[in-house]
Amino acid sequence: MPRTGATTAILAAVLFGLSTPLAKLLVHDLSPWMLAGLLYLGSGIGLGLVRLVRGVTGSRKRSERGLRGAEWLWLLAAVAAGGVAGPVLLMAGLTATPASTASLLLNLEGVFTALLAWFVFREGVDRRLVAGMVAIVAGAGVLSWGEPVSLAAGWGNGGWGPAAVAAACLMWAVDNNLTRKVSLANPADIATIKGLVAGTVNVGIALALGDALPAAPTAATTAAGAMLVGLLGYGVSLVLFVVALRHIGAARTGAYFSTAPFVGGIASLAIFGEHVTLGLAAAAVLMGVGVWLHLTEDHDHEHDHDEMEHDHPHVHDAHHRHHHDGPQDGPVIEPHSHRHRHGRLRHRHAHFPDAHHAHRH
Repeated sequence: MPRTGATTAILAAVLFGLSTPLAKLLVHDLSPWMLAGLLYLGSGIGLGLVRLVRGVTGSRKRSERGLRGAEWLWLLAAVAAGGVAGPVLLMAGLTATPASTASLLLNLEGVFTALLAWFVFREGVDRRLVAGMVAIVAGAGVLSWGEPVSLAAGWGNGGWGPAAVAAACLMWAVDNNLTRKVSLANPADIATIKGLVAGTVNVGIALALGDALPAAPTAATTAAGAMLVGLLGYGVSLVLFVVALRHIGAARTGAYFSTAPFVGGIASLAIFGEHVTLGLAAAAVLMGVGVWLHLTEDHDHEHDHDEMEHDHPHVHDAHHRHHHDGPQDGPVIEPHSHRHRHGRLRHRHAHFPDAHHAHRH
């Protein structure tokens, strides 16, 4: 499962990273905020249609479960932070912050995600993990370093420009950590809701600023292209991100996802014929070291599992020893999802902060 989490987090970063240069091909026809809205709407609408089709034609065996109870409150709080407050704060901050400064400040999302995971949500942390996080974020910072950065330019207008960008990063970090609270539910449902809400907010911002879709006949083609990029780079990417949250927690998932700018940089070489720069090479080394430190992490100690009852996708392993009784169950197909109980257990093995390993250190 840890390897599954790492793989899905990196795949999420690859898809999101590829979406940046692809979106750049469309930005000359759309304002940044209208483009962001269409990307998110493409994610929400596309995943919603996929869910609808699978619901009609899919198997009756349940491998994922829907949101329930208090999870709706966690998700609504996550959407409010990352889908509503984050974009609004970023928009406000960009009006008073140089682009180069804002690019560097956006790397704070990964830092804030890890800090909240470690100190508020009590995920396990060790020096190797911290070192890997620092290396990955440093690589993202190197990629963002374009022209000379001047924080004074943003603080000159009352100091709220850079502060607003940093606050947007904090909102997205809150979003990441709250989403982990609902990561046992169907990732496609979570991504669909987030896409629809964030898309509506961003399109609303664009319309409030006087933006509009390009004139016909290019409007339909441009909008469809943006929504397709959004489905893959924001929708499928977010589904993979939620799966990673389920298996390895918010801090590690956020660290792997911070490699997305490097993926976008590599893709830009092929799409726009850009040249390899010293910054791109340095970022490759730093991020490679960071990912290696995380992949080779060995978090192994004796720990206790308290009794619990929950419902999530699982296979029958050391933590799932329950039996399936009753002819209505039919043959056991793994992975599957149903409500099951865990007895008290004490053992030792390598583990990550998933649903069964939320103990404190």
